[in-house]
Amino acid sequence: MDGYGNVEVSDPRYERDGIRHVTYKSPALKRRQDMLLVLPEHHEGGLPLVLLLHGAQGSHWAWAYLGGVHETFRDLVAEGALPPMALALPSDGLWGDGSGYLRHGSGDDYERLVVFETPAVASLVDPRIHPGAPLFIAGLSMGGFGALRLGAKYQEHFAGVSAHSAMTELAQLQAYLDEPVSDMRVDADEANVLSWIERSRDRLPPVRFDCGTDDPLIGANRSLHRDLERLGIDHVFQEFPGGHTWSYWGDHIADSLRFFAAKIERR
Repeated sequence: MDGYGNVEVSDPRYERDGIRHVTYKSPALKRRQDMLLVLPEHHEGGLPLVLLLHGAQGSHWAWAYLGGVHETFRDLVAEGALPPMALALPSDGLWGDGSGYLRHGSGDDYERLVVFETPAVASLVDPRIHPGAPLFIAGLSMGGFGALRLGAKYQEHFAGVSAHSAMTELAQLQAYLDEPVSDMRVDADEANVLSWIERSRDRLPPVRFDCGTDDPLIGANRSLHRDLERLGIDHVFQEFPGGHTWSYWGDHIADSLRFFAAKIERR
């Protein structure tokens, strides 16, 4: 189907809570990949799309079945805090304990998987998601690294970027992997969030990020915030009580969704 082989989609008779399960053949990885779509009911118009990236040691289902993002999404839409939109929860490609959402030296292209394939497959599954609609990206931990880096690198694609408890350099991922990060064979200039934000500063989409005050990555997040202030790069940084936990991310994904909703309203 449009270069993605057989796209298998769950039967609506068995779906629950607005979650649709999708498996497709990835050209970037040349193997099957899974993703979830969280979709609003009873909406006929076009839908903005949020790409939501999981952390190390996780997969496409984590934001839903560990963080309850579909319930947060449903409640925010019901109370009028969000316009109708769709969430796409892709796998990171399942390299080792975490691919970093990067292009590896092997040729496996995990960033293409996210930036290009995920929106394309989402639009094949639900025609309300179309290329002209606003596209946003968010993530936690390794997924926060992916969201900040890819949001800056591919700024022309995104209307907003948000991260929770983000790694800011690829080297920080090593604490969560059994495999050496060096096995990815990633160029040094691809492995740093600040370098991509700085080189894209004139075209950067709106950016926010937050971190818990008990999170081991709080120092890295504060450092990124100070660097962006020093460079005069507009952004929002927030600190909240909490650690590197699903309790924290499940609570604060609402901040990302509200941030994106505000950008839709201003368009």
